[in-house]
Amino acid sequence: PKTDIVFLKVHKSASSTVMNILFRFGETHNLTFAFPIGGGNQLFYPHHFLASFVKGFSPRRPQRFNILCHHMRFLQSEVQKVVSSSAVYFSILRNPVQLMESSFMYYKGTSAFSRARSLEEFLSHPYHFYNPADPNSHYAKNLMTFDFGFNPDGEFSAKRVQLMLKAIEASFDLLLISEYFDESMVLLKEMLCWDLDSIVSFPLNIRDSSTKFPLSDTIVEKIKDWNRLDWEIYIHFNRTFWERIDRDIGRERMQQEVKALRKRRAELARTCLQGMGSVAPKDIKDSSLQPLQHGNAKILGYNLKQGLDKETERMCRRLVTPELQYSSALYKKQF
Repeated sequence: PKTDIVFLKVHKSASSTVMNILFRFGETHNLTFAFPIGGGNQLFYPHHFLASFVKGFSPRRPQRFNILCHHMRFLQSEVQKVVSSSAVYFSILRNPVQLMESSFMYYKGTSAFSRARSLEEFLSHPYHFYNPADPNSHYAKNLMTFDFGFNPDGEFSAKRVQLMLKAIEASFDLLLISEYFDESMVLLKEMLCWDLDSIVSFPLNIRDSSTKFPLSDTIVEKIKDWNRLDWEIYIHFNRTFWERIDRDIGRERMQQEVKALRKRRAELARTCLQGMGSVAPKDIKDSSLQPLQHGNAKILGYNLKQGLDKETERMCRRLVTPELQYSSALYKKQF
């Protein structure tokens, strides 16, 4: 199994669920994490990543960490200083249309979105609300482009897009697609040589459907147009994702693997969860399992079954512990 890993946690793309997988694997195998100085869940985002952001890093005696997975704005030359040269790099992408809708709800308090009554209103004249110089403006335009370290306000040209795609391909071994989460996990398992239980998960940091609204075709086109750099990244890597499946696994075996993964997830849900699924924030009984509520989104969580034996309880709790709580527990353990 590979134990040196860089995960670029792209915002609002099922990345908290992936992070939980990395936390559990790291904890089980006693691996070290590259934590932000002072704990917390962001490596001084939205600044470009610097090795000096990592607790315990010193240029004089560079220490290599096994897993780098907290929110950062990617800068490979700095990342290389804190992980081994054999580290596997991967990230996850999401359709920019859903990504923007999600960001609008989640980051409603940020400058660009706070003054718009609706996503429609924002998109009808974005520059009325959006100013690239404002702090946190990056949440409102080409957010994936920004997280990968590029300029989200760069002019759109075929040449620029090609350079961006080449740079991402040169840095990353695998790009997952959140719309095909289970297929993504199978690819990840293959690449990391992990077993099924290491990549099985329950969805974390997800929103209650009451805060989701269908988008008209006009809005969809406006979102694509406004996030053209993101759209190009997504279209390209969605294509290479399926090419990779065809090349390395084949559709038939992929179907079997996905089936096995879903079966195992259902088994774990029966073992661990009260009522088999996620619940609204007000219905979460254990306050230590309460996810951070943010913006206008309602973030769901889980209730564990009562009366589990100690070992099972521990395994189940890891699966449903929200990112912030899990991160700070691992931070305390490591330091």
